[in-house]
Amino acid sequence: MSLDKDTRKLLRRIGHALTPVVTLGDKGLSEGVAAELERALADHELVKIRIAGSDRERRQALVREVLSATGAEQVQAIGHVVLLYRKAEKPDPRLSNLLRNGGLRR
Repeated sequence: MSLDKDTRKLLRRIGHALTPVVTLGDKGLSEGVAAELERALADHELVKIRIAGSDRERRQALVREVLSATGAEQVQAIGHVVLLYRKAEKPDPRLSNLLRNGGLRR
């Protein structure tokens, strides 16, 4: 699934106020980090992650690894922060960043 221009714009607007919930360090996408990222995407649908390190190619490789491991889509990447989106099967209105912020219609 590819996000269209208007959807991407809406997700960026909602994501602007979010803070990163997962940080990937030198060890990359470990089992624990992957589990936490999976939980965050299932609960919130739209999450920010921070990728540590100064090597741009390494950060981009980590983003590709995260996307393939989670099935999420990259909405935006600015510096060390990446905004990810994955639609939940049954979103919880109390947890979903989209439902709480007047996002995508279901």
